[in-house]
Amino acid sequence: MPSEPSFTALFGRPPTVTATAPGRVNLIGEHTDYNGGFVLPVAIPQRTRVELAPRADRRVRAFSTATAAGAEVAEYSLGAERPGRGWLDYVQGLTWALAAAGHPLAGFDVWIASEVPIGSGLASSAALEVSLLRALRAAFGLALDDVQLALIGQQAENAFVGARVGVMDQLAASLADPTAALFLDTRRLAYERVPLPPGADLVVLHSGIAHSHARGEYNRRRAECEQASALLGVTFLCELGPADLPRLARLPAPLAQRARHVITENARVPAAVAALRAGDWDTLGQLFYASHASLRDDYAVSIPEIDLLVELARADPAVYGARLTGGGFGGAVVLLAHAGHGPVVAPRIARTYAQRTGRRPTILLPSGLPDPAARPAPPD
Repeated sequence: MPSEPSFTALFGRPPTVTATAPGRVNLIGEHTDYNGGFVLPVAIPQRTRVELAPRADRRVRAFSTATAAGAEVAEYSLGAERPGRGWLDYVQGLTWALAAAGHPLAGFDVWIASEVPIGSGLASSAALEVSLLRALRAAFGLALDDVQLALIGQQAENAFVGARVGVMDQLAASLADPTAALFLDTRRLAYERVPLPPGADLVVLHSGIAHSHARGEYNRRRAECEQASALLGVTFLCELGPADLPRLARLPAPLAQRARHVITENARVPAAVAALRAGDWDTLGQLFYASHASLRDDYAVSIPEIDLLVELARADPAVYGARLTGGGFGGAVVLLAHAGHGPVVAPRIARTYAQRTGRRPTILLPSGLPDPAARPAPPD
């Protein structure tokens, strides 16, 4: 299979700036960020890489290795961005959002490659946005700190791409690292890093079913939360706590169920932080399972294949807990396994899932494991 063309081969000169940003796995706190709540993501080893060189005109030329083989370089002019061009909308959205925020740019050539699977629930779009914004910040001397960078990325995805995501993904790509969870208050944009102590392994399995945040169901969930907030007289659902759950009786279905998920999920995040700090893996595992049940039953964003992965994890004695991670409708699950068991648990569950569904899952954490379909069964 031919290798992808390099920046120099495509554009006839070397890049002047290189930048990367990671994908993320959200440990807990799903669909709470756009409701003003808490989240707990951690960076994953897979990253998006951008190589860039400024131009003397207003043209942008962009190439992504994720496009079909033989795809040409895409082009547009600054100030003439128009949505509807697939992956290029993320590039266009960023230059559009930077201009709207008063950050002038010249044209540029850019080459993009990513290890973060698209549609995996691991924030591939945010990794692209933040890596490109880091490159643009360096190339053009933009006065943007890491939080402002994330907010520009969110604005591009919300207002240009059309996916009404919260700010967790961009903040995780901009601030998180693989050694600590990012305990983030999305309403106040306050955060702290919670070290990941030894004693458990994180496992991330991609179901083989991609999702798209720009599709209607994700945006519909956000609109339902906004309707529920208005009926309850609050700006954000996460202003409410478990003591307010009886108030949901006044809401029609499915708004009551959506609000119940958000309120209970938001309460699970600080409980998970406390368990993480204490190394209480049993409690953290139960919080994972409770989160998944809420996403499945109240928020209705899981699918049978994701539920199967969680149930296979529940049946495995080396797993503390598992849940859907990311927006849902496909994507990945995150598992909390006994220390040292992740490299065994991941292929064991992946292989059974493949046998039951005919789909080919991908092990994203622990990284570096061989394809489970190409290796013999490991010992229990």
